[in-house]
Amino acid sequence: MSPPSTASPQSQPVPRHVAIIMDGNGRWAAAHGKARLAGHRAGVRTARAAARAGLAAGIDVLTLFAFSSENWQRPADEVNGLMRLFVEVLQRELDDLHANGIQLRLIGAREHLPEILRRRIAAAEARTSANARMTLVLAVAYGGRWDLVQAARRLAAKARAGEISPDDIDEAALGRHLALAGLPAPDLLIRTGGERRISNFLLWDLAYSELYFTDALWPDFGADEFAAALAFFQGRQRRFGRTGAQVEAVAD
Repeated sequence: MSPPSTASPQSQPVPRHVAIIMDGNGRWAAAHGKARLAGHRAGVRTARAAARAGLAAGIDVLTLFAFSSENWQRPADEVNGLMRLFVEVLQRELDDLHANGIQLRLIGAREHLPEILRRRIAAAEARTSANARMTLVLAVAYGGRWDLVQAARRLAAKARAGEISPDDIDEAALGRHLALAGLPAPDLLIRTGGERRISNFLLWDLAYSELYFTDALWPDFGADEFAAALAFFQGRQRRFGRTGAQVEAVAD
């Protein structure tokens, strides 16, 4: 983890968008003598608490990396159990999400998901589409490279159809075709579980995100850990290519 700057924690607002790689469910389960799916169930409780903490902190967007493109390679019983868990969680949590003004959005290759899960996701997105208190993004069957490829394919199809010229393709055009189009880029990435990598998550969108790594396994990531991550962010000086002196001059 990079050390924080000397700026006071109050010198920065809370991040508009927090993205989390929820790592460590399996290791948590093993440490407690439980099956891996029990670890994922424990992780769901932490995800619920994280959403509530995000609301309380005034975060606009919370993105949770729930299932990656690479996770399809895991044992079939674990993958099938996760798909059933996603369906169960959507059914159980939807009323609470809606009552709290949370808009649900899924990003990922949903065509690979079971049909019942696709239906539940579509229904949840439709029901919460007008909610504006916070957007909860679930990355399921998602990979950063997949995201870039699907955006490139859409732009190539438009160019082939004569709708755009290749010269029209710039960073803004590509961004409009990525999974998080219309949402601010993550200000803060949190990864639990002790790993120090982004693992093919939001490769484009994390270009200027602050990165916070913690050894806490995801089911153990509680309110104090979340507050520590926000404090870390608030202590950073975000320069976006400028010098520190330039940033301070604007702040003054």
